[in-house]
Amino acid sequence: MENTNKNTIWQSFSLRDWIWPLVVLIGSLVAWQIYADNMDRYEVAILFGVSLATIWLGWYWKSFQTHAYFVASISLVSIWFYQMNGNLYQANETVFFLKYLISSQAAIMWMSFLVLLGTVTYFFGLFRQSDFIYKVSTFITWTAATLGFVGIMVRWYESYLISSDYGHIPVSSLYEVFILFIVMTILMYLYYEQKFKTRAMGGFVMLVMSASVLFVLWYVFDRQSHEIQPLIPALQSWWMKIHVPANFVGYGGFSIAAMVGVAMLIRLRLEKHNPQSRLLSGLPTQRIMDDIMYRSIAIGFAFFTVATVLGAMWAAEAWGGYWSWDPKETWALIVWLNYAAWLHIRMTKGWHGAPMAWWAVIGLFITTFAFLGVNIFLSGLHSYGEL
Repeated sequence: MENTNKNTIWQSFSLRDWIWPLVVLIGSLVAWQIYADNMDRYEVAILFGVSLATIWLGWYWKSFQTHAYFVASISLVSIWFYQMNGNLYQANETVFFLKYLISSQAAIMWMSFLVLLGTVTYFFGLFRQSDFIYKVSTFITWTAATLGFVGIMVRWYESYLISSDYGHIPVSSLYEVFILFIVMTILMYLYYEQKFKTRAMGGFVMLVMSASVLFVLWYVFDRQSHEIQPLIPALQSWWMKIHVPANFVGYGGFSIAAMVGVAMLIRLRLEKHNPQSRLLSGLPTQRIMDDIMYRSIAIGFAFFTVATVLGAMWAAEAWGGYWSWDPKETWALIVWLNYAAWLHIRMTKGWHGAPMAWWAVIGLFITTFAFLGVNIFLSGLHSYGEL
């Protein structure tokens, strides 16, 4: 029986699914050949480890393949324009497509606009119960995720155009990690949207993305945070390449769970006080929202746990100890304990509905303080992350 199931899985692969790993591995080998002199053995391991994870994700979620092809194609076009012109600042001013569309900053600004637009259209679709508007909302959101990812990839290249001393993966500043957070969370949401075949939660989830975009816009126009800066010594480590992304998969999962919790609380209130509401008929069932909350927190918790362990190992290398009760570390532990308790109660006691929804919403406030509040109000070994 087991062999039959395996044969069925392989037989279900299309030509596209066989081309996918070849493209990813060839791209990884080319990157390795070009940048091998700048990579140590850990970074080489990260490169090919991410390649294998990307292949698996593309097989598991076919839409990710299309997304990745668009991101890679647009990013390569942008890089080609830079190579044709040589100078970063001159190219950004003279090349139309770079200046207005696919330089890192232009792509991120388009992402920001589309996130705000997508939030509005998702809610419009919910209130109008319009499949067409919903489809437009999904397209807008996919485009936002694509341009945000392009912005990250092109910014990485731009940092090396400035100087090899500036060159780094763009996950070091608050500006950069907010873009990473937005892109990762949107992709996680779009997966659940496809899996559960409902777009009614899109507006709620995108509210967090819109709030993040507004912060990014303020940060750009008030602090000029989009300007690429060299890494400080504490961040000049290969650990950053795995610790930070893992952290933000966790934050993304927790954010989705909280906003689905908000939608569930609205549904429960409407069922009690206004069962004839048009909005009620458009929201998913409580069972679906319970399931999405649980899956989001479970995945977020797994990645957040890995990120916390990686952070401890990085701390041991950088500061000589795995744990120092730095404010950032302490609040990371609080976040971890909060979601560990949520999952424990869910799995052992079978709690669901309003109590768990409220808990998920409160958890987002705890997570937000751990991520952003600590940087504003507290100081410590992570003081380089202050606003």
